[in-house]
Amino acid sequence: YFTNAAKDMCNFMIELQPQTSSSEGGITREEYIEKVATEIEEKLPTLFELDRIRKQLGEITPTAVVLPQELERFNILVSKMKVSVATLQRALAGEVGMSAELDEIAKALFNGQIPGSWRKLAPDTLKNLGNWIAHFERRYAQYSSWIEKGEPAVMWLSGLHIPESYLTALVQATCRKNGWPLDKTPLYTTVTSHTKADDVREKLHSGCYVEGLYLEGACWDIQSNCLRKSKPKILVEELPILKIIPIEAHRLKLQNTFKTPVYTTSERRNAMGVGLVFEADLSTTDHSSHWVLQGVALILNAD
Repeated sequence: YFTNAAKDMCNFMIELQPQTSSSEGGITREEYIEKVATEIEEKLPTLFELDRIRKQLGEITPTAVVLPQELERFNILVSKMKVSVATLQRALAGEVGMSAELDEIAKALFNGQIPGSWRKLAPDTLKNLGNWIAHFERRYAQYSSWIEKGEPAVMWLSGLHIPESYLTALVQATCRKNGWPLDKTPLYTTVTSHTKADDVREKLHSGCYVEGLYLEGACWDIQSNCLRKSKPKILVEELPILKIIPIEAHRLKLQNTFKTPVYTTSERRNAMGVGLVFEADLSTTDHSSHWVLQGVALILNAD
């Protein structure tokens, strides 16, 4: 509660700061917005050629279907950003009128926040503008690597627009390969000893490795390979590489594990359940009720 209250107070203070031109010796509000818009425009990549990529994929597998869907959504976001930034620069120069949408974008860029029209076309996040742009560039890098080198050995799940679709595709691919019933094949997860994606030498034959998960309410003991009480003054820490494997339900025998929910952001999920991606099995020496009371969860996007 206090963390959210402090964040809200900071956001209110940012919104209450003067929106007029600066005094002598500094740049004006319009100059600052134009500078930010120019920097963003320089970082925007070219659109992915979906037709060429679909032909390049060759054999259509469940996971191969996910890539064009992700690229299509990414292209829509990039197109919107390009149009918005170009039109905003023209409006600041006085060539076109400043609409309500452009005014909202200008205010967001000035305050270091993500414009609402961009946020609607991007994965859920609580990041500020600077961190979000870095996240945006890393998403593009992962998509480009996926196209050129094939499916990554370690998937950065936070970089996908709809991570649930990729996990569902993993289950579908395994069920097709082994002839298992789709509705009786859950996901089994285990935490590896690898802390970096480069430590993973080869891709799994069934399932995938996942990086970029953050643990809230507890810490991970690499030596004992289990959950431990949070360290003082450390609210969130990155989890080592997670291995996700589809398995037949009757073969899954879990003991001394805590079913940990994985959420998109630290806001977790709303009343409709939106925000929950999947559940991970984390080893523990304590009863699961202990971690429930601690509010332990995994999140894809750190604030």
